Amino acid sequence: MNNKRQISVILLIIFLAAAAMITKNEVKSREVNKVIGKQQIEIADGKLQPETLWAMGRIGGVTTSADGSKVAYQVTYYDIEENKGHTVICVMNSDGTGNRQLTKSHYNEHSPAWMSDGRIAYISNRGGKQQIWSMDIDGKHKKQLSFSEKDVEGFLFSPDESQVLMIMSVPNPLVKEQQYEDLPKATGMVAEDLMYRHWDTWVTSIPHPFIAAFNGEKVSDITLDLLEGQPYESPMLPFGGIEQFAWSTDSKTIAYTSRKKAGVEQTNSTDSDIYLYTIISGETKNICKLDGASDMNLGYDINPQYSPDGKYIAWQSMERDGYESDRNRLYIMDLATKKKWSVSEDFDSNVDGFLWGKDSDELFFIGSWHGRMSIYRTDLEGKIQTIHSDMCDYGSISHGGLNRLIATRQSLTNATEIYSVDYSRGLAERISHENDHIFSQLAKPKIEERWIETTDGKQMLTWVVYPPNFDPSKKYPTLLYCQGGPQSMVSQFWSYRWNLNIMASQGYIVVAPNRRGLPGFGQEWNEAISKDYGGQCMQDLLSAIDEVSKESFVDKDRLGCVGASFGGYSVYWMAGHHEGRFKAFIAHDGIFNTEQQYLETEEMWFPNWDFGGPYWEKNDNTAQAYANSPHLFVENWDTPILCIHGEKDYRILYSQAVAAFTAAKLRGVPAELLLFPDENHWVTKPQNSIMWQRRFFGWLDKWLK
Repeated sequence: MNNKRQISVILLIIFLAAAAMITKNEVKSREVNKVIGKQQIEIADGKLQPETLWAMGRIGGVTTSADGSKVAYQVTYYDIEENKGHTVICVMNSDGTGNRQLTKSHYNEHSPAWMSDGRIAYISNRGGKQQIWSMDIDGKHKKQLSFSEKDVEGFLFSPDESQVLMIMSVPNPLVKEQQYEDLPKATGMVAEDLMYRHWDTWVTSIPHPFIAAFNGEKVSDITLDLLEGQPYESPMLPFGGIEQFAWSTDSKTIAYTSRKKAGVEQTNSTDSDIYLYTIISGETKNICKLDGASDMNLGYDINPQYSPDGKYIAWQSMERDGYESDRNRLYIMDLATKKKWSVSEDFDSNVDGFLWGKDSDELFFIGSWHGRMSIYRTDLEGKIQTIHSDMCDYGSISHGGLNRLIATRQSLTNATEIYSVDYSRGLAERISHENDHIFSQLAKPKIEERWIETTDGKQMLTWVVYPPNFDPSKKYPTLLYCQGGPQSMVSQFWSYRWNLNIMASQGYIVVAPNRRGLPGFGQEWNEAISKDYGGQCMQDLLSAIDEVSKESFVDKDRLGCVGASFGGYSVYWMAGHHEGRFKAFIAHDGIFNTEQQYLETEEMWFPNWDFGGPYWEKNDNTAQAYANSPHLFVENWDTPILCIHGEKDYRILYSQAVAAFTAAKLRGVPAELLLFPDENHWVTKPQNSIMWQRRFFGWLDKWLK
């Protein structure tokens, strides 16, 4: 081969290699930048499956324009193969017409908010970091407004739009990473106090509120940290967001939520407060404790809102420190007189969200009552009336024009959609149709409301969910669903994890009781669980399954018991006390050993209240909680059990499931352990979730069918 030919061959090889590399990189780029959008699926048999849940668009972030004529909202779509989700922003008229998707790139864009000139502000990672952007109502002229070195996690413009509040994270001085320059690969974390971990993360950073000027086109690079140098969260982790802040109507003051405690003090307390920060003076005032000991709001105080006329501020308030499930009241303060009062005293349950009326003389709120989340209205005197209550749960509310609210709503048979509620007539009309193409193909289960007598002669609401095309002449395997919380109402909820609809679709009757210790049935009923784990609440669960099992269509030889969190505790407890009722158990993220749980959890106020204190303080308060620890009754275990846990669950450590599984195996009981190294108290990733569902129903089918 001559030199020229050799050179030509070499050049050709180089060219082909380069082309192959380019093609490979292009494919990789396309994979990275894949746009995840609305999923189109066909359901042949009408049966709800795990994959179907992940094909649904998930609505959130609903907000209305100032005149109520437009609705902006976000939808998250998931791709199972990619194992991730993608969030987009949509807009429509408040009557449901003119619906269109505004963001269509591979970037995540969310948290829409209306600007005074009709633009929509939102958060996008288009520039590499999460920043504030804006766009026209038709989705055109997208423009970056903020250029912070930190990710913007939430934002709120002042009423005059001259300023913007941004949530951004700062280092937590109480948790330290990497201490030695000569050990760059060391992964050790050093904690100097408690609350070094929370929910599913080591708390190396905490959120703070920052203020910056805004000229209509750009957010100033100069920002003011309202809690500069303070080791306190605002908003509060793990779930707090922009709803924990409010601007005064004159744009001169910011109300914010914070629990100004750290370390041991923080882990022992739920005492958060509402603070008013005056921008000009830099003065901060705690409105929950204005008069010291004579004027104390000692529990959670969260989510402030100024009235439209600027005369009042309202917020949600709990009375007692250390009790996360205290009644959530709706409080108001007259800013001129400093007088404070509750307008929800006649509502013997929780206020879960609220909205000022446009004339500042009334408030609308979402309240928990009898297994439903309904919409109510109250005047400033506390006279309450029901606006709309149905077999459903309302989730958020905003103004939608004359005599109308725009609200999100879900039920045991339908995922979240957006509704227009005429509060003058008490009528609700659905205006979004995100998942109609899926639900139109599904056979719906039948939902029955039953009131069952308990062992102490009280009445308990129990939802019974029947399989689609239910035939009462047949016998069905039946599941007792044990609720978590422990104080979280069994309402008309739609879950992408613990979904009663999908359980029924797999051929099971589901019995879901509102046992002792749940809100929505009066405070006495709600509080009856504390320091009584393993007591009346367990008898309530047994009453429900025993009563429904009297029906001819329930196969009493094929009963299962399932639950998560406190529901997991319930399952572990039932395993030692069920007296042969059940043939299969599934416990997810449950407490197996209460003594172990006391020292493993991250928020100590919880076991201090519900267990009565640490196990070494042997007194009447603690005796019941620790004496009823499920691990003390393992000698009675004789029924197959599946133990599931996430290794990033810091609320209830995965060691609880490991211990329960080990105990079962040593006892010779059929058992299986399913651990997720990358999941927390929930299972949130698409493929993990589908695997969870497959193992869940695989276990039930093995022992009950």
